[in-house]
Amino acid sequence: METNIVDKLSTGWQGQVAEGRETIDQSLAWLSDKGVDFLFNAVIALAMLLLGALAIRLIEKLVRKALTRNGKKKTLFTDFVSSVTVKGCWAVLTIMVLGRLGVNVAPLIAGLGVTGFILGFAFQESLGNLASGMMIAINEPFKVGDFVEIAGFAGTVNEVNMMATVLATGDNKKIVVPNKSAWGSPIVNYSALGKRRVDLTVGISYGSDITKAIEIATRTVSAIPGVLAEPALRVATSSLDDSAVTLVVRPWVNGADYWTVHAAALKAVKEAFDREGISIPFPQLDVHVDKA
Repeated sequence: METNIVDKLSTGWQGQVAEGRETIDQSLAWLSDKGVDFLFNAVIALAMLLLGALAIRLIEKLVRKALTRNGKKKTLFTDFVSSVTVKGCWAVLTIMVLGRLGVNVAPLIAGLGVTGFILGFAFQESLGNLASGMMIAINEPFKVGDFVEIAGFAGTVNEVNMMATVLATGDNKKIVVPNKSAWGSPIVNYSALGKRRVDLTVGISYGSDITKAIEIATRTVSAIPGVLAEPALRVATSSLDDSAVTLVVRPWVNGADYWTVHAAALKAVKEAFDREGISIPFPQLDVHVDKA
């Protein structure tokens, strides 16, 4: 029995050795017959790849220069068109390099028509995002660096690519909004017009002097760094509420100063009212007891 096992192992080992020798012989024969041609084609393909990469970089620069030739720099549109052009050039270069290496790409190209028809249905959502991305790039309702509200999300625009708009929130979250959702919903751009109005409300007691309170608030907020002289600051009575007379304080600022002035104005008005004896009341309810 032990002899049979040894014989089987010996036979299996000899078979493996024979197969290995056959593979080596076939490889050597292939190298002898086609090795030089393959090496030559590989060198040519590598040269095509390097020169193609340089050409694509040059094409990208030319496209960007052509799109900004009139002096109006539409960053989103330029980035979008450049990205599509570069990806298309790389696809063509890849097919050329594979063809040089002997890979038959004709069936792949021939099948693109039928495949494209099928993929059109399978990836219609992606195609919608691509089309919406083109509309965003052309119309440019916002640009990189703008603070916007899109599809219910607010943040700074970091990137607009072929498929999505990328936002960064104030607490450093990354939000990826599909272009179809971004273009198909109202877009609020807080940075586009440069200036913003800060809307604050302050309540004072019914026993306080309203005219004096308005004068104090106007003087105090006007002195805050970042508050613009034009448009002029407005302080006025807004409503007579249950526990207080509500004033609106509306300074104008540059977009970048919005939250700085917002916080500084609340603090300054509170401290000024405390110094001048203007009371900011807590919610209260007067109860009258009727003794029978």
